[in-house]
Amino acid sequence: MKAPRRPIQAAATWLRRQPPKVKAFLAVISGMAALVLLRAIVHDHDNLFVAAEAVHSIGIAVLIYKLMKEKTCAGLSLKSQELTAIFLAVRLYCSFVMEYDIHTVLDLATLATTLWVVYMIRFNLRSSYMEDKDNIALYYVVVPCAVIALVIHPSTTHHVVNRIAWAFCVYLEAVSVLPQLRVMQNTKIVEPFTAHYVFALGVARFLSCAHWVLQVLDTRGHLLVALGYGLWPSMVLISEIVQTFILADFCYYYVKSVFGGQLVLRLPSGVV
Repeated sequence: MKAPRRPIQAAATWLRRQPPKVKAFLAVISGMAALVLLRAIVHDHDNLFVAAEAVHSIGIAVLIYKLMKEKTCAGLSLKSQELTAIFLAVRLYCSFVMEYDIHTVLDLATLATTLWVVYMIRFNLRSSYMEDKDNIALYYVVVPCAVIALVIHPSTTHHVVNRIAWAFCVYLEAVSVLPQLRVMQNTKIVEPFTAHYVFALGVARFLSCAHWVLQVLDTRGHLLVALGYGLWPSMVLISEIVQTFILADFCYYYVKSVFGGQLVLRLPSGVV
């Protein structure tokens, strides 16, 4: 006689059997429910953006722990770390010349730790770096972001170079995780510390996206006007949503793996 399945296992089995359109619909409903919950329990929605940066920092801390404890960078994408360092450096420049606040301090700390991770992968732990799996060329990511930034950027009173730089870091941040997802797709098996790091990125992206969406709702759309005219306000929101959806599928399998008691995450084909 079979033992009764736990509710979570039964729900996961049911969800897995649903067609893609049903899964997408449920994902949208879940996201909307989470936004409603956040709007009810978080009074100052600026705190969501700070929380997103803090969660990102926690993810970097997990990577540092992995590198120091296990002395290996297997499963990590050097290119994702380099893209992260690029958009953080550009965002720091924009913060110094356009607006200096608590986010500048958080970005500075995150950039410093990211550069340390890049150094460790490039030099100290180079022998364990899976270069053949980390096979997305950086210019495939950087060049399109730069071109879009030249065409679509804020229409504020700042110098045009600063406005283009601001747009560039927004677009690059949205896709900076793609090389890491490619590495995980190529290896199919994701060890715990890397999985924790990518999940932290997913949570950070959702909090950041929630911050912008709720700010737009709170200001009844006036925030979009404050960001400028043209396509730029829409591109900011689209970039946040893209970041969230890029990581949503991975986060689903991560949560499923954790509840299933698995230490190593195994990704089905075509997940990322």
